[in-house]
Amino acid sequence: MIVANKDISPATTSAAKRKVVERPKLSFWQIFNMSFGFLGIQFGFALQNGNASRILQTFGADVEHLSLFWLAAPITGMIVQPIIGHYSDRTWNKLGRRKPYFLVGGLLAAIALVFMPNSSMLMFLPPLMVGAGMLMIMDATFNVAMEPFRALVADNLPDSQRSTGFSVQTFLIGIGAVIGSWLPYVLAENFGVAKVAPEGQVPPNILYSFYTGAAVLIGSLLYTILTTKEYPPEVYKQFDHQEAEENHGGLMTIFTDLKNIPATMRQLGLVQFFSWFALFSMWVFMTPAVAEHIYHVSPGDTASTTFADAGNWVGICFGIYNGVSAIYALVLPTIAAKTSRKAAHAFSLIMGGVSLISIFFITNPNTLVAPMVGIGLAWGSILGMPYAMLAGSLPAKKIGVYMGIFNLFITLPQVVNGFFGGWIVKALFHGQAIYAIVLAGLFMLCAAVSVLYVQDRNTKITK
Repeated sequence: MIVANKDISPATTSAAKRKVVERPKLSFWQIFNMSFGFLGIQFGFALQNGNASRILQTFGADVEHLSLFWLAAPITGMIVQPIIGHYSDRTWNKLGRRKPYFLVGGLLAAIALVFMPNSSMLMFLPPLMVGAGMLMIMDATFNVAMEPFRALVADNLPDSQRSTGFSVQTFLIGIGAVIGSWLPYVLAENFGVAKVAPEGQVPPNILYSFYTGAAVLIGSLLYTILTTKEYPPEVYKQFDHQEAEENHGGLMTIFTDLKNIPATMRQLGLVQFFSWFALFSMWVFMTPAVAEHIYHVSPGDTASTTFADAGNWVGICFGIYNGVSAIYALVLPTIAAKTSRKAAHAFSLIMGGVSLISIFFITNPNTLVAPMVGIGLAWGSILGMPYAMLAGSLPAKKIGVYMGIFNLFITLPQVVNGFFGGWIVKALFHGQAIYAIVLAGLFMLCAAVSVLYVQDRNTKITK
């Protein structure tokens, strides 16, 4: 359980006055418990990434419209994340500072997981409309739950442990994502759960996977809440003298904070734009790309066994890259310590970019395993290294709101891709989704170049 430093108590606060003290180091298991909820969040997130496009196509969506259906979620995130960060910086109750937010976000995400594959049950509304709405709610609430977890690491760990903290989060994210990505395939191939359904209905293996994801999400969040404590305000103020100053600014102060973002955040924003444009393309278009380019499924076919096989294999592939990211997260702090955080991140992004481009040349589904390794290296670094570089540049009293604002650099590229990605596939690529994957690889390489221009306060780190 995470507890405050024994040498720092409310009774000593007045004596210490505004003296800034270093956050105490935490044990591995304290960091693990603090991050465990991320396993459940990513379990559900992986189910969404691997199956949302497939579900929407089942309900009648055309491939060039898929990115538009994914669009509402990042737009919602752009609005919600800074607000959540703003208020979490000012929250303290019996549950804590950050925990109330990721608990509520997780519960809403679990509800959306249950309802999305059952959208056809609401007879008075078109299933496609309901499914798109559930996708919006699911993605937005996943983000509501994620960002307070990022802020929690920055709250509780000294700078020397933040790379380790974010790497532990990435490891747990990878484990959750592997299970979530593989579950539909395992249920179908190992437990005999049907993988096809009548046209317009979601197969049972997908339904049961989403139900399981909702249960795991709630359970893992409760574990973190019950095993983790946050520093109370009187103790937390000692870690930064700015915390001792009362901040009565209202919600409109977010715009002032946005205007005054640190230089490191602006520079990382460009890296994030390229990275997340690429990731969004991969999540939206990978299933149709693999189905048509490698499995040779006819455009518009969403009910055949071959299409189901392609969708299930994409889930396996997504699980592989998430598994690689989990392992890579454990060694990434060592790589960054021997080189720098920038160099480690640039290398990872290059591997991801080359791997995405290589998918165009693959004709055997089994060969898809190889590029998933490189994508896993990129994903493992994207989930942790930008936050490790960012955290040291943020004032302690505004970590939450700046983590929320930083999310704009994740949602903005998704919004841009959502508006133009489908049009690009239809008008420039003649409906061939595989070229969206190649474009994603090029954007990932651009991210690798741009990270070299980031001003990282601590270019060398300790593990």
